[in-house]
Amino acid sequence: MTEDLTWMPAWRIRELIGARELSPVEVAEHFLDRIGQYQDVLRAVEHVVVAQVRSAAKAAEAAVLAGADLPPLHGVPVAVKSHIDIEGLPETMPFGANIAPGDDLMVERLRAAGAVIVGHTNMPVYREDGSFDYERTARNPWDPARTPGISSAGSASAVAAGLLPIALASDGGGSSRLPAAYSGVIGVHSTPGSVPWVNHKRQTQLGSTATIGPMTRDVRDAATLLSVIAGPDGRDEVGLPITLPDPRSELALDAAGLRLAWTDDFGYARKYAVEESERVITHIRSAAFALNRIGATVETTEIEWEDSVEAMRRKFAAEGVASMGLLGGEVAPDDYRTAIGVRHRNWQRFRHLFAEADLLLCPTISSVAPVIEVFATRIPTGKSILDLTPGAAAYTAYTGLFNWLKLPSVSVPCGFVDGLPVGLQIVGPSGSDAKILRLAQAFMLAFPRTEVPPVS
Repeated sequence: MTEDLTWMPAWRIRELIGARELSPVEVAEHFLDRIGQYQDVLRAVEHVVVAQVRSAAKAAEAAVLAGADLPPLHGVPVAVKSHIDIEGLPETMPFGANIAPGDDLMVERLRAAGAVIVGHTNMPVYREDGSFDYERTARNPWDPARTPGISSAGSASAVAAGLLPIALASDGGGSSRLPAAYSGVIGVHSTPGSVPWVNHKRQTQLGSTATIGPMTRDVRDAATLLSVIAGPDGRDEVGLPITLPDPRSELALDAAGLRLAWTDDFGYARKYAVEESERVITHIRSAAFALNRIGATVETTEIEWEDSVEAMRRKFAAEGVASMGLLGGEVAPDDYRTAIGVRHRNWQRFRHLFAEADLLLCPTISSVAPVIEVFATRIPTGKSILDLTPGAAAYTAYTGLFNWLKLPSVSVPCGFVDGLPVGLQIVGPSGSDAKILRLAQAFMLAFPRTEVPPVS
């Protein structure tokens, strides 16, 4: 085979397996070797179930040889973020503290789609003092001294470095899109509720604004993976009870005719800028307006939104919401009413925007991945959500708003600033996942990224 299996998209791996040109056993061994080779440097994957991987790969190969109908991820290795239960593996605090008695719903669906479950990707956890345990966190394959982000960090690092073709991430305020931007891959925050989640442990909730979604290098892979995990389930009491259009349904369309709005900073995010922010915004803006060359119409919107960062954390604190180990806190009696007032006014502005434009374009984040020591100074300390630092607010300034308003979005790689990846964010109204992925596909086909990180 002349193609490089390391960088091959999952859909192509599945295609070659179906054509009997590639063995699921060969695929499994290749990626197990990749993980073993780079784990000490990147710390991206943990709880690798080697024996189960080999057994599943042999079963997948037997199905091919028997002429069985093959599902869409047949023989494709996949890892899931560590708070997503895999039967027999340790649960991750604060989502649990035992050995998982069964598979998460998402793992059930992946197995049914033919995926070979490799194990968990690394998700940093909080220490007793409320700070992140950076000794355990994943590293960025573009520079291992730097962070790939937090939360879905391991999924981003593993996919960016070619340790896996695809992985599952989750996104409660940007936790898939931000590591994707820092690592040069694709992270999807689908319409909240479209991917079901069941809280068997009845402890820390994933949250009504959080989503589980794909981390990939290829848009078709992202759409395929989302099509596998999305759709209602009777065990999910809060998710959408309806099925949205297939995420793959518009991939064959191009960008022609799409009306796109651009914003540099929503009118408030520049207050959270760091040294390189203007250069990052300028670069991403140029990438966004390049869509004019392939048939879309991109125009800067004059709408300005209210800063939601402070309102969001006070809203969650008022509700006593625990998120990723951070507790609520004491807030003024009117804080909740004030916060949801901010949400409503921003919601109205997006309704107005999407009456005139199909989708919104903006940066995913206005910085490049910092070195671990700098990043550690920007992220929360203390045990309360009210302890969030200004740096933590800056981290989610371009993403958290879409979780709160339940608007789907995707981050796609759009080049480099200071030699490090940056991401363009595509946002749409609720239910527009297929259209967002259509534009992502058109962008990536017109402006492909073929660079691979040095740690690979």
